[in-house]
Amino acid sequence: MRKRPLRALVPALAASALFLAAGCSADPGQSSAAERTQDAGTSATATANSDQPLAVAAAPAAAATSTAVARPGTAGGKARKSSLKVKSYDSHTRRAVISTVGKGTSSPSPTGTPTPAGTATPGRTAVGDVIASAPAPGAPDGLLAKVTKVIGETADGTEVQTAPTTLDTLLGDDDAKGTVPVDPASFDVQRLLPDVKVSWAKTGDIHSGPEGTKVPLGSLRVDVATKVATAEGAPASAAASVSGFVQVKPEVDFSYGGTASTASTGSTASGPGAAYLGVSGDWTSQWALKGRAAASAKPVRLPFAKLHADPVLQVGPIPVVVNLDLTCYFEISGDGRVTVDVEQDLKGDFKAGGTFGTAAGWTPVNESHMDSSPVRTSVTTAGSMKAALGAQATVGLYGTVGVTADLAPYLRGEAAGTVTATTPVGSDAKSDVAASGSWALYGGLDLSGTLQIQLAVFGTPVIQHAIPLGALHREWKLADGKM
Repeated sequence: MRKRPLRALVPALAASALFLAAGCSADPGQSSAAERTQDAGTSATATANSDQPLAVAAAPAAAATSTAVARPGTAGGKARKSSLKVKSYDSHTRRAVISTVGKGTSSPSPTGTPTPAGTATPGRTAVGDVIASAPAPGAPDGLLAKVTKVIGETADGTEVQTAPTTLDTLLGDDDAKGTVPVDPASFDVQRLLPDVKVSWAKTGDIHSGPEGTKVPLGSLRVDVATKVATAEGAPASAAASVSGFVQVKPEVDFSYGGTASTASTGSTASGPGAAYLGVSGDWTSQWALKGRAAASAKPVRLPFAKLHADPVLQVGPIPVVVNLDLTCYFEISGDGRVTVDVEQDLKGDFKAGGTFGTAAGWTPVNESHMDSSPVRTSVTTAGSMKAALGAQATVGLYGTVGVTADLAPYLRGEAAGTVTATTPVGSDAKSDVAASGSWALYGGLDLSGTLQIQLAVFGTPVIQHAIPLGALHREWKLADGKM
């Protein structure tokens, strides 16, 4: 199981424990004078900017306690900021406790008398409220839910029953689009092999990792060096090993295109008219494979590191929690007969995700542009091999996986030829050995993945089954020769 600290993982993309609510628990139509004043100011701002798309940016550390709430179907019910917070959440019963916390100041109680600083005041929320919360106790992936019942007051706040909902209930007919870099320091790293090193660099001359490792700003680097099983019958000199690093500068791509319309009637339909969710970024890798690795026709994959982050995107007043997982791995296949000593540098970028339009529904997006250069190339004996050093990324919202993408740059070597030996009669005679044949070494990349049913979190029609991203495949020759 993934181990997650309750503290914010990163300063720049701090997961703000947010809860959004409005009105009072007894009557959705009533609220305090202070709340009405705040709501009026928020509504006025929203009206003034109604024609402007919502800004999409990384939630700053200062917004760690910001909240937002919407009440669809009511006047002034658009999403707005709130001081409420998810005190706790039970994913089995879908019950949440909502409160306001006056930290360092006095907060009015429901009776109008002040409560001591730092104590919880019962949360004010009502049936129909839609809430979006950054990671909170019991909801480590964030929470997007609708209040279906107000159960009652507790010492920590108002206990409510919730049900799943979708982003369109918060965003309505707004437009939003943006690409947000993921702070490399926000990743929770699980090392799966002993000799795995993780490095990153961020603004402010902050660096983490082995001394001397150079990492560009905003990038995350994972180094690995390990022995791999040697093919049966291989000499001791053909001991197999793999080493190198994967360096990525990940970004989350998010867009929402307002309310869909029905062309024939001009009326609006439920759900957005457009949406996009994906992951992209710069990629650099350098890795080497040496020896005669044990291999089979079916690729054998060995993960060496898993990384997880929950960046919070601030979409207007709304905290949108993105769940990003990266699994770094190497993979080997072949006939186990070829001995190699190869190293490759690779640089480029990638983009993978799903885009929605009312006419075509959900369709895949996959792009990658890579340039490679061989550092060492050597292939001996007849046979074939293929080895990849790649990463699988999954990106989703509020704990639901939406897109899985697998980027696998690889090396492929093959050699063909014959070896003949003649031993003449006589103790002084020398054996005559001749070899002939050819070899070639190729670089390439595969990008594949799937769109998942959970992309319906945007409020789009449900995907009936997983949609393949489609296979993006490129290969180029690095070197060749004669034996």
